[in-house]
Amino acid sequence: MREGTGGIWTLHYELHEVEPYVNWLYFFNAWGFPARYGNVARIHDCTSCRAQWLASFPDAEKPKAQEAMKLYDDALALLHNLDGQAQTHAIVGLYEANGEGEDILLKQMSDVKCQMSNAKGRGKVSNGIRLPLLRQQHGETCLCWADFLPPVESGQTGTVGLFVTSVDEKMINSEHTDDYHLMLAQTLADRLAEATAERMHEEVRKELWGYAKDERLTIEEMLQEKYVGRRPAVGYPSLPDQSLNFLIDELLDMKGIGVSLTESGAMRPHASTSGLIISHPQARHFAIGHIGEDQLKDYALRRGMPENRIREFLASNIA
Repeated sequence: MREGTGGIWTLHYELHEVEPYVNWLYFFNAWGFPARYGNVARIHDCTSCRAQWLASFPDAEKPKAQEAMKLYDDALALLHNLDGQAQTHAIVGLYEANGEGEDILLKQMSDVKCQMSNAKGRGKVSNGIRLPLLRQQHGETCLCWADFLPPVESGQTGTVGLFVTSVDEKMINSEHTDDYHLMLAQTLADRLAEATAERMHEEVRKELWGYAKDERLTIEEMLQEKYVGRRPAVGYPSLPDQSLNFLIDELLDMKGIGVSLTESGAMRPHASTSGLIISHPQARHFAIGHIGEDQLKDYALRRGMPENRIREFLASNIA
């Protein structure tokens, strides 16, 4: 057992450790299969169960079901073949934090302890880091993630997490000789990056942060987000500005797990995720949607970036 302190940890996983956390429905969705075909990943892997599953489809749908079964078998074969050769990785940092308007103010890192054998701690980061975010401007709630932290004027301090996960490029760069196997590797790697975030988030809730030490959820319940708090990802509807990755990189140093950023803030390798970890029990996902010129100007000012540059990052959110 190795103990780390300081608020930032680098975690490394073997593929078989994150395989149970893969959400196969999204894998099949990437291949254009409706959810009923993706359920092949939930059946027992025996001849009888597989036959019963195929028999549950009308004759007209059986060829598609057989195709889904072969795709699943091929994905598992690739995953098991690379187990021991490729890994997945995560960096997670925990910070004391407050909300101030649409900003999250990150303070000195929480001096929490890690007791996992696959985790390694890093040092503390200085105070006074500001993470500008966006707020909904339509609907009844008009949420911002900063709302789920104690406001500065409350005199209280909360905690927020930042994370990045990725998959060894070997997962994709193995000797795939045709388009099918290349796409298979890419879509599987994407799911493994998400599965790593799921595994990491569980460890954060139970041990690193420990705000849900007594949590007893099945993996299926985790995939349904029945845990306390949320894990919004950069590039998704509530965090649409991909340039936030530059701020996360400054704090977590993504290259430590082999991740680099393009000029647009996209992560390389593509099979990578990043975002926030919020523990508030009432936290829920939301979409920023369209924002007005007033918020665009204010956000550019808070980010310290020219308005025209911010427009490029938020093109889909500007009416």
